Amino acid sequence: MSDEDTLVVKDSNGTQLSDGDSVTVIKDLKVKGTSVTLKRGTLCRNIRMTDDADLIECNVDKVKGLVLRTEFVKKA
Repeated sequence: MSDEDTLVVKDSNGTQLSDGDSVTVIKDLKVKGTSVTLKRGTLCRNIRMTDDADLIECNVDKVKGLVLRTEFVKKA
């Protein structure tokens, strides 16, 4: 894999994210398909990268396998 193929994922502040990091939600988000709202400041532990640089996958207490846009999170 060359340097051009590596995916650089950044949070809302421009900090680089990697697998296993913890992130915090910076805005109240309604989760589609459920009645759950993620409140600002909710901690998502042990994130996983996806094939898209704008999306990360994480587990929250109430929702498993949640995919969040990186523009709504910051590194904890």
